[in-house]
Amino acid sequence: MRGSDLTRRAILKSAVVSAGVLAAKRLPASQQRDVPWLSEIQQPPENLPPDTPKLSDLLIDSGGRRITTLEAWKKRREELRQWWVGFLGPWPAERKTTPKLTVVEEDRTEGVIRQLVRYDVEPGITTEAYVLKPEKLGGKVPGIAVFHSTVNYTIRQPAGLEGPPEKHFGLRFAKQGCVCFCPRNFLWPANSVERLNANVEVKQLADRAPQSKGMAKMLFDALVAVDILVSLPEVDASRLGCVGHSLGAKETLYLPAFDERIKVAVSSEGGIGTKFSNWDAPWYLGPTIKEPMFTHEHHEVLALVAPRPFLLLGGNSADGDRGWPFIEAALKVYELYGRPARVGQFNHGKGHAVPPEAEQRIEQWLMTYL
Repeated sequence: MRGSDLTRRAILKSAVVSAGVLAAKRLPASQQRDVPWLSEIQQPPENLPPDTPKLSDLLIDSGGRRITTLEAWKKRREELRQWWVGFLGPWPAERKTTPKLTVVEEDRTEGVIRQLVRYDVEPGITTEAYVLKPEKLGGKVPGIAVFHSTVNYTIRQPAGLEGPPEKHFGLRFAKQGCVCFCPRNFLWPANSVERLNANVEVKQLADRAPQSKGMAKMLFDALVAVDILVSLPEVDASRLGCVGHSLGAKETLYLPAFDERIKVAVSSEGGIGTKFSNWDAPWYLGPTIKEPMFTHEHHEVLALVAPRPFLLLGGNSADGDRGWPFIEAALKVYELYGRPARVGQFNHGKGHAVPPEAEQRIEQWLMTYL
């Protein structure tokens, strides 16, 4: 066995033990314990990169007045939320009832039941997901929406069937006692794990929902995923989280901002700034964000998550030190709800990856705050 494997296992074993202790001693929200490194992830980098963006002040209202109270922020919050909802465009369909799941395949591994399920995410639009849950349950448990990254094997990644083990988030958290729902992103054809053809999928979306941006579709699909999670009899609907890497991290930024059922989130290397990655692609926000008239940024979206715990992970690739202004801006909003403010950024500095130290932080964050 390689030394790196031993190191990874040692770190993750420590994380699992710590997370288990924290979960076992879960307290009411008013007495919630915190990860021991909370203050660390709220400190600015020693040196900010030259391309670090300057962001607007979130605590200035539409009339130019300084926001100093939670009541005033909530009014401003609703204004920002409505702006982003309008910018994203309408949902591609109505969420009338929770979709019915059809189990296509089922297997068991490492104490986990893993099911491939099929459902209609829109009327006449079928997709698939993996549901992973512990074989043995002693009552209702937390539910986690897990979003895959840009890989052709899509949902097989978080389900633990393909790809590097550090991205098997669904399997990992099911082994720790959670129910995980891992939906396929709309960019891949329904019921297929074949080659990505994003332009075709975007064209089809535009034909049936011409005013909806790609990110509106992704958010809609994520909301449906949460609807399904809540409907599962094993899931405690008051303890829902989400996690994703890269493409999945983008979904993990938007979902808790627009769905208050999500109580904790981890976004890894998605590129929080609109200029940090390909947010201008037609399957995300489109080219409008590159126009001079576009003056909004994702610190506004992040602020909508407050006061729920949100961890941003970076490796100095899509995310990293230049993302600090987003955390700094959000911290001021979080503090209006009281302290401690449970938001921060951990930069592992190892590129577009999920190294062992990042795995540890993800596990501790989710298992502490779920």
